Amino acid sequence: MPNSYGNLPLGINSFTPVPKPDAKEIAALVKQGGKVTGYKLSNGQSVSKADAVSLAKEGGIKNVGVATRKGSEYLRALPDGSEGNNLGNLPSISSEHFQ
Repeated sequence: MPNSYGNLPLGINSFTPVPKPDAKEIAALVKQGGKVTGYKLSNGQSVSKADAVSLAKEGGIKNVGVATRKGSEYLRALPDGSEGNNLGNLPSISSEHFQ
Protein backbone atom coordinates (compact mmCIF):
# COMPACT_ATOMS: atom_id res chain seq x y z
CA MET A 1 0.00 0.00 0.00
CA PRO A 2 1.49 3.41 -0.94
CA ASN A 3 2.37 5.75 1.89
CA SER A 4 2.52 8.98 -0.08
CA TYR A 5 0.69 11.11 -2.62
CA GLY A 6 3.30 12.43 -5.00
CA ASN A 7 6.13 13.54 -2.75
CA LEU A 8 3.86 14.24 0.21
CA PRO A 9 3.01 11.75 2.96
CA LEU A 10 -0.61 10.58 2.89
CA GLY A 11 -1.17 11.96 6.39
CA ILE A 12 -0.49 15.56 5.30
CA ASN A 13 -4.18 15.96 4.48
CA SER A 14 -6.87 15.04 6.96
CA PHE A 15 -9.16 14.20 4.03
CA THR A 16 -8.52 13.63 0.33
CA PRO A 17 -11.87 13.78 -1.45
CA VAL A 18 -12.79 11.94 -4.62
CA PRO A 19 -14.01 14.58 -7.08
CA LYS A 20 -17.28 14.15 -8.94
CA PRO A 21 -17.19 14.28 -12.75
CA ASP A 22 -18.57 17.85 -12.72
CA ALA A 23 -16.19 19.10 -9.98
CA LYS A 24 -14.85 22.63 -10.41
CA GLU A 25 -11.27 23.83 -10.09
CA ILE A 26 -10.08 26.73 -7.99
CA ALA A 27 -9.28 29.63 -10.33
CA ALA A 28 -8.28 32.32 -7.81
CA LEU A 29 -7.90 33.02 -4.12
CA VAL A 30 -10.19 35.57 -2.49
CA LYS A 31 -8.17 37.51 0.09
CA GLN A 32 -8.82 40.13 2.71
CA GLY A 33 -5.90 41.70 4.52
CA GLY A 34 -3.54 39.17 2.94
CA LYS A 35 -5.46 36.17 4.30
CA VAL A 36 -7.44 33.71 2.20
CA THR A 37 -11.13 34.15 2.96
CA GLY A 38 -12.54 32.25 -0.01
CA TYR A 39 -12.03 30.94 -3.51
CA LYS A 40 -13.22 31.78 -7.00
CA LEU A 41 -14.11 28.58 -8.86
CA SER A 42 -13.68 27.75 -12.54
CA ASN A 43 -17.40 28.41 -13.15
CA GLY A 44 -17.05 32.00 -11.82
CA GLN A 45 -18.74 31.25 -8.49
CA SER A 46 -17.07 32.60 -5.35
CA VAL A 47 -17.34 30.64 -2.12
CA SER A 48 -16.14 31.25 1.41
CA LYS A 49 -13.25 29.24 2.80
CA ALA A 50 -15.62 27.15 4.96
CA ASP A 51 -18.03 26.53 2.08
CA ALA A 52 -15.11 25.51 -0.16
CA VAL A 53 -13.95 22.95 2.40
CA SER A 54 -17.48 21.52 2.59
CA LEU A 55 -17.82 21.52 -1.20
CA ALA A 56 -14.45 19.79 -1.60
CA LYS A 57 -15.43 17.12 0.94
CA GLU A 58 -18.55 16.45 -1.16
CA GLY A 59 -16.42 16.05 -4.31
CA GLY A 60 -17.35 19.43 -5.78
CA ILE A 61 -13.78 20.74 -6.09
CA LYS A 62 -11.04 18.75 -7.78
CA ASN A 63 -7.28 18.62 -7.20
CA VAL A 64 -7.48 19.57 -3.51
CA GLY A 65 -7.18 17.90 -0.16
CA VAL A 66 -8.48 19.11 3.19
CA ALA A 67 -5.90 19.72 5.90
CA THR A 68 -6.21 21.00 9.47
CA ARG A 69 -4.06 23.57 11.23
CA LYS A 70 -4.75 24.78 14.75
CA GLY A 71 -8.21 23.23 14.60
CA SER A 72 -9.17 25.03 11.39
CA GLU A 73 -9.73 23.21 8.09
CA TYR A 74 -8.34 24.57 4.84
CA LEU A 75 -7.67 23.39 1.29
CA ARG A 76 -4.32 22.23 -0.08
CA ALA A 77 -3.51 21.59 -3.72
CA LEU A 78 -2.72 17.96 -4.46
CA PRO A 79 0.70 17.50 -6.06
CA ASP A 80 0.57 16.89 -9.79
CA GLY A 81 4.04 17.93 -10.94
CA SER A 82 2.91 21.43 -11.96
CA GLU A 83 3.68 24.40 -9.73
CA GLY A 84 1.45 26.77 -11.72
CA ASN A 85 -1.77 25.37 -10.26
CA ASN A 86 -0.61 25.30 -6.64
CA LEU A 87 -3.04 27.38 -4.60
CA GLY A 88 -0.30 29.80 -3.54
CA ASN A 89 0.56 30.47 -7.17
CA LEU A 90 -3.00 31.28 -8.28
CA PRO A 91 -4.10 34.88 -8.80
CA SER A 92 -5.59 36.70 -5.82
CA ILE A 93 -8.61 38.95 -5.84
CA SER A 94 -9.85 41.22 -3.10
CA SER A 95 -12.82 40.08 -1.05
CA GLU A 96 -14.30 43.55 -1.55
CA HIS A 97 -15.44 42.41 -5.00
CA PHE A 98 -17.76 39.89 -3.33
CA GLN A 99 -19.23 41.88 -0.46
